[in-house]
Order: sequence, then C-alpha cells, then structure tokens
Amino acid sequence: MPRKIWVYDPQSGGRKIPDSIKSHIRQRILDHAQKHYVGKYNRIDVRFRAQFCYVNAYTEPHVSTDYDAELYGESRAEHIERLRNTPTHLCRLRYFGYDDRWSMAFYTYSHETYEACVFNNGSWHGTPEEAFDTSAVNLID
Repeated sequence: MPRKIWVYDPQSGGRKIPDSIKSHIRQRILDHAQKHYVGKYNRIDVRFRAQFCYVNAYTEPHVSTDYDAELYGESRAEHIERLRNTPTHLCRLRYFGYDDRWSMAFYTYSHETYEACVFNNGSWHGTPEEAFDTSAVNLID
C-alpha cells in the first residue's frame, strides 16, 4: 500500500490569528498604506477571522456629471454615497504562525471568490505590507 506523503500547500490550512497580534498587524497595514498610497483611498478596513486577515479599500467613486438618475433608480448623490461605502476587496492573507510569512489570495469579482496568487517578490509568502503592495494595483488610477 502506498505511503501517504504530506505536501505543504500555502493556500490551505493555517493557524488562528492570535488576538495579541491583530492590532499590531492592522496598524502595520494602515501605516504602510498611509505612507505609500495616501490619496488613493478614503479608508482601509482590516478584518480578522480565524486564520484569515481581509484587507479592503474604500475609494472615492468617479461618477460622470451626466449621470442618469432615472436609469439607475437613485440620485447622483445617493449613487456616490453607495459607491463610497462599497469596498474594493484587495486581498486575503492566511496566517501560518509567523508575522512576516503569510500567503495571499486576490478576490476575483468574476467568480466572487478568493484565488491564490503569488506576491510581487515571486514567492507564495510575504509580509502584510508586501501583500498590500501586490494587491494595490486595484488602487492605482
């Protein structure tokens, strides 16, 4: 009978993110965004659930001045406010027990799910700041 072999998969498993590091990780991401992407977003939201850290951005929408309220069923002001409060899902980080070694997945709007991706450094692993840089292509005009 063949022996089972354990194979590491950077996109499965992980460890629950300890409460003791959540605020530190959140602040690292927010500080990095403020330092390198100021003016590209209104706010950044960092949430934690089990082994995952979700990073979302809220941006100022570009709505044409000839916006047709009848077509969309809401006023231009309502439309802008709704878009301001709709997040752009930047990435989902997966924790493996190390502050500087996470895996990452992009949110694909076409499939409405997170898909595994590599960091800009060419690796399956990186820091939360590197994850923000890799996924920030969604913030660049």
